[in-house]
Amino acid sequence: MTMTVADRWLLPDGVEEILPNRALQIERLRRQILDLYHSWGYDLVIPPLVEFTDSLLSGTGSDLDLMTFKVTDQISGRTMGIRADITPQTSRMDAHSLQRKGPSRLCYASTVLYTRPRHVLESRAPIQIGVELYGEASLAADIEVISLMVETMHLAGLDTPQLDLGHVGVYGSLLEHAALSADQETVLFDLLQRKAVPELDNWVIANLADQNMAKMIRALVDLAGGVEVLDRARELFAEAPAEVELALDELQATVEALQVNYPEAELYLDLSELRGYHYHTGIVFAAYAQGVGQAIGNGGRYDHVGEGFGRSRPATGFNMSLQALAQLVDGQQIVPGIFAPVSEDTEQRQIITELRLRGERVVCGFAGQQPDYEELHCNRQLLLVDGTYQIKPV
Repeated sequence: MTMTVADRWLLPDGVEEILPNRALQIERLRRQILDLYHSWGYDLVIPPLVEFTDSLLSGTGSDLDLMTFKVTDQISGRTMGIRADITPQTSRMDAHSLQRKGPSRLCYASTVLYTRPRHVLESRAPIQIGVELYGEASLAADIEVISLMVETMHLAGLDTPQLDLGHVGVYGSLLEHAALSADQETVLFDLLQRKAVPELDNWVIANLADQNMAKMIRALVDLAGGVEVLDRARELFAEAPAEVELALDELQATVEALQVNYPEAELYLDLSELRGYHYHTGIVFAAYAQGVGQAIGNGGRYDHVGEGFGRSRPATGFNMSLQALAQLVDGQQIVPGIFAPVSEDTEQRQIITELRLRGERVVCGFAGQQPDYEELHCNRQLLLVDGTYQIKPV
């Protein structure tokens, strides 16, 4: 089929170009956020765009595999993947490239690519910005990472950040003691994720002989709401395995720390939230903004990803879509600059250099150019008046 000129303008579904004003807005926010992470002790890394899939998908489960574009390396003949998530790459860096003995704090801001959008209207090529903290198993590490997510939201202008908190250890402990088959686990997981209450009611009756266990698993979908959910959970899980109580204690301590440090934050708990269940191992969290239907950031603890690289270390972190964050910032326009007509005058070049060093935007003209000041984003011009260079309005 012959491609028309109009077809050549088209981009693949879910892939966007970022034009000047928005590009400037995103870049300014990126710099501010990375400076924030640096001030907290996080070191910037820039992972490669592609890696061998043996490394890129190590320990991440099937979900990321399906989201990853695969290509064949023409040199080695091995399969490579275009990254759909940067976390596994930082895991490899921590385990193999850095090999630090103590806690390692890493941050990044790079584009990822999805085979299909994760949500309707979401970009397939977002700029992912985030942090990862390796080598610290304590709850203090989780609280630090969640706090840094809140600070990121503040930087984007969200004065009242909304956080969704959960703990995969609650479901994981119940599942371990329920003695279900692999097929039963798959069905149960789907029902809980969809919060399909009528179907779940029928399923627990048909599949769980232990009525106490059935009651606790069924209760998960109802344990969503404000911090009072924790009190209800302790009552409902009074006879649950000890690991459930430990998970609830961790959630309680996290909530209390956030309430002290960020009283303005709106906290929502959901004990049936199993986002990344096959990947995460502890507390999970997501960030939301008023008027935005999908999460703008996700994170949690994932202690086993490093096993595939021969050095398993405790780990927690989060990532956010930089484009989604930038949409929340008040619109920023390119600051109008100064137009300098073409000239071979050494003095003019010196003045232009000085203006640029002072932070001014100076656009130099070309021979015969009739400047369109609006296109050039200039509202002033550098003119030679009576032997002296002066800046005049256009």
